[in-house]
This record gives sequence, structure tokens and C-alpha cells, in this order.
Amino acid sequence: MSQQEFGALTPSGANPQKSRTGFSRIWHATGYSLEGLRAGWGEAAFRQEAIAALVLIPAAFWLGRSWVEIALLGGSMLIVLIVELLNTGLETAIDRIGPEWHDLSKRAKDMGSAAVLLSLLLCAGIWAAALFQKFFA
Repeated sequence: MSQQEFGALTPSGANPQKSRTGFSRIWHATGYSLEGLRAGWGEAAFRQEAIAALVLIPAAFWLGRSWVEIALLGGSMLIVLIVELLNTGLETAIDRIGPEWHDLSKRAKDMGSAAVLLSLLLCAGIWAAALFQKFFA
């Protein structure tokens, strides 16, 4: 395999991924996405949320009365996973810079954590409203 296939920079300094087009770009991007999901699985919080999604997304089809309700219930769980992956990426990038404490690094990590919390609250609120509607309204 050539250096370009391993992600080395081209002589001009550009990433070879940027020159890919069509199916090749889609194929490689899919591989990178799957690598990201595997890396996310290595994080305990993502694993816990993914396992919850495996239960809650099918439950959305039972609880939801229309495609909109099903989409809200399932989509809110997917948003939690998306935000968790973004938070983990942010934390990883900050950790790459260095292990020493810095106010801006702490602030960025705290904001990522707050984003996860808000996504969890959104998901919980949507599910609570749907459960209330089904059983108590």
C-alpha cells in the first residue's frame, strides 16, 4: 500500500482524503465512521447510552402513536449518542494537547459535559411526556 492509503500527507501537504470523490470517498468515510463508533464503544458512558438505545429505540415503536412520536422518541436517544461522541472527541483532542491543568481546557470539557447533560434531559423529558400521555392522560 502507498503512503497515501495510510493517510500520509501528499507532497503539497494536503490530506489525500480531500482528493477522493464518488464511491471511494463514501467508502473511506464509512470506514472512518465505523472506527469512530468502535472508539466510542471504548468509553463507558457511550456504552451505557448505546445499550439504553438498544432498549429504548425499539420501545419507541411500542410507545409512539404516530411516526412523529416514534421519530421524537428514537431521535432523542440518537441525539444523546451523537452528543456523547462529540464530547468524547473534544475531550480526546484536549487530552492530546497535554495532561496539565488549564482553565480553557477545563472550560471546554465542562461545556462538552453540559451538552451531554442537556441532551439527556431532553431525551428524558420527551420519554416522560410520552409515557404520561400513554398511561395517565
